[in-house]
Amino acid sequence: MYGFHEVDAGTLRQWMERGESVCLVDVRTPAEMSRGVIEGAQLVPLHLIPVKMDDLVQGEVPRLVFYCQSGARSAQACAFVAQRHGGEVYNLRAGIMGWVSAGNRLSSPEAISG
Repeated sequence: MYGFHEVDAGTLRQWMERGESVCLVDVRTPAEMSRGVIEGAQLVPLHLIPVKMDDLVQGEVPRLVFYCQSGARSAQACAFVAQRHGGEVYNLRAGIMGWVSAGNRLSSPEAISG
């Protein structure tokens, strides 16, 4: 599957609750992000992934988990990063819609970036 894996909302939640090293990246547009983000996510719109990739994969790289609204754009980000960098790259299955459907909450982007 293009060098990356998929993770469901339940597994991602378990990783986060156990304090496992995860770099969560929201690749949606700023307008989409303004409606809520997963706590702890870095906000990097899809079109900026090629420019910001070195920042995401520098040093001791944890699991990289990308998400968007439904999982399609984040799959593009995963394929791009996995092809150029490798490592543990994951796409959040069903995106933020799957996260919310699984009963998880969202945070305001100001709480994350501010």
